[in-house]
Amino acid sequence: MAERKTTKKAAAEAAEPKKATVKKAATKKAAAIAVNAENAGFKAGDVYQALAAAEKALSVKEIAKAAKISEEETLLGLGWLFKEGKLNAADDKVALA
Repeated sequence: MAERKTTKKAAAEAAEPKKATVKKAATKKAAAIAVNAENAGFKAGDVYQALAAAEKALSVKEIAKAAKISEEETLLGLGWLFKEGKLNAADDKVALA
C-alpha cells in the first residue's frame, strides 16, 4: 500500500472549514487632478462657458455635467471665479455675476 504525501497547505485547508467568498463592492477612485494655476484657470474657463451657455444658476453637479468635467474640477474652477468676483451664489446654485 502506497502512502500519499500531503503538503502543509493541503493539510491546513483540510483542517479549516471552507469560508464563503465575499465580493467587495467596486469603489470609484477619484481621478487625481493637478492643482496648479494653469489647470485651475482652464477649469475656470470650462465652468464660465457652461454657466454662460446655460444663462441661469446651476448647481455644482449640473455645471460639471454641462462642462463635461468632474465635480472636483468644477470646484477648482468655481474657486478661481469666486476669487475674481465673477460669480454669485444663492440657494446652492451658482450664476454669473
